[in-house]
Amino acid sequence: MTTLTDDTLRATPRAMRDEMIVFVVMALLLAAVPFTGVYPFFVMQALCFALLACAFNLLIGYGGLLSFGHAMFLGTAGYCSAHALKVWGLPPELGILVGVAAAFALSIVTGYISIRRQGIYFSMITLALSQLLYFIYLQAPFTHGEDGIQGIPQGHMFGVLDLSKPTVLYYVVLAGFLAGFLLIFRIINSPFGEVLKSIRENEQRAISLGYRTDQYKFLAFVLSGTLAGFAGSLKVFVAQNASLTDVHWSMSGEVVLMTLVGGLGTIFGPVVGAFVIIAMQQYLASFGQWVTVIQGSIFVICVLTFRRGVIGEIAHYFRRSL
Repeated sequence: MTTLTDDTLRATPRAMRDEMIVFVVMALLLAAVPFTGVYPFFVMQALCFALLACAFNLLIGYGGLLSFGHAMFLGTAGYCSAHALKVWGLPPELGILVGVAAAFALSIVTGYISIRRQGIYFSMITLALSQLLYFIYLQAPFTHGEDGIQGIPQGHMFGVLDLSKPTVLYYVVLAGFLAGFLLIFRIINSPFGEVLKSIRENEQRAISLGYRTDQYKFLAFVLSGTLAGFAGSLKVFVAQNASLTDVHWSMSGEVVLMTLVGGLGTIFGPVVGAFVIIAMQQYLASFGQWVTVIQGSIFVICVLTFRRGVIGEIAHYFRRSL
């Protein structure tokens, strides 16, 4: 289940038009969720993970960098936002900014350490850094160890929007997801995104053309980590807690799974993959530990039948950019 470079469609006006049409349809469907009777908590949780998967896809699908530690940005932003909201008493908008700023700072430090390595070495360094942070948060007083930060107040965003109301919270989360998605879409279809794709395809040739590839990869890493942190800050309002689960290596594995199932290197693939994985966790919870077995089986089936992922196969069949 990999990106097949010979099938990659160029960012033509027609391709961008198709992508924007799909985006509008997706936004309208998501906006109608509160009127359909679908459990809003499930959709909000899926939206947070969809944004996280899209941020991860920016790094691996378009930059060719496989990170096994993206959970550290999700968890760090969650902890910092939760602490700012509960202990410092900041309003929601400032709490989100604190979490995003923490993820931004962390991505700069970890990116500076890891981006100089390539391939499996880069992946192992990100995993090691993520696990290092996991044990730091396990011992740090402000995280409350295995109990986490619970009972986080949702408050009033901008002094007007009461986030304790499920419908209001849903549309705030939806707005955050759509804003993050559009930012990623703009990055991918910018000159920076085109250079990033060329580095993924043939880094040595990009270097020969005069591009400083390490700087491009570093910037992609920082953007991806910051957007992952934004997803973590939004998730705090949905779950009303910040725990070690969001920092654990298994969370990074789930993000990889979401991206691969939906379609690596596609715009909408991570969104579909996130909804598939979260739906399985939500509606198969009665199976207990067998959920992971079922997820693994579905993943194997997808690898054998959908080599490009669900959206990747659809895009390939219709020769459309999705």
